[in-house]
Amino acid sequence: MVDTSVAVRLEGVSRRYDVGGGEVYALRDVSLVIDEGEFVVVLGPSGSGKSTLLNMIGALDLPTEGTVEVGGQVLTETRRADLFAFRRSAVAFIFQTFNLFPTLTALENVQCAVEISGHRAGARERAQVALDRVGLHDRALHYPSELSGGEQQRVAIARALATGNPVLVADEPTGDLDYRTGVQVLEVLRQQAAAGHTVVVVTHNREISRVADRVIELSSGRIVSDGPPAGGRADVSELHW
Repeated sequence: MVDTSVAVRLEGVSRRYDVGGGEVYALRDVSLVIDEGEFVVVLGPSGSGKSTLLNMIGALDLPTEGTVEVGGQVLTETRRADLFAFRRSAVAFIFQTFNLFPTLTALENVQCAVEISGHRAGARERAQVALDRVGLHDRALHYPSELSGGEQQRVAIARALATGNPVLVADEPTGDLDYRTGVQVLEVLRQQAAAGHTVVVVTHNREISRVADRVIELSSGRIVSDGPPAGGRADVSELHW
């Protein structure tokens, strides 16, 4: 029987790469459960396995060993050809590199993601609401080349929010944002979790982890700590970086 309160389950997950005739592990024997509606921050330095873990949850990669289950679907038992449909309807991504279409406006970039996720009716309106939430109401008709790096990041965030997919994964979502905008984006992510979406953010910024329900810390591909933020969860307005 599937536990509907569980959004993500990893059991004994390892990801091994063959490099130069040797083996390199990005993840080693990782097991964890993330409940629906949890706001989880994954901390760790570069090379600790954060992005690999995110790729496992988002079905962008599969483990060498172990089981990955997201939204009740066992991804490690799913045909690769079917993983695209799963990602389209179940997971929304905020990439560190934006991945915007250069020939589409900000509004069209977000609208395209909404339509791909299966919400064709009212897609343009959903896209505009998402851009409004990240403070880009007046930049909706601009192309990526006409936007700053921070504005492009906010378009990428709006694109993920507008899909309404139940699991939201974000790779350094505040990395190119000024403090004020970063706080605004984190507040939006917290609201998504409060509305029942599962939010998983990977970052090296320990300050951001203070607003999470739970902090998972990785080192050399292993979980070295897993629990609430030190000192308890903080309000977004209390952050400083």
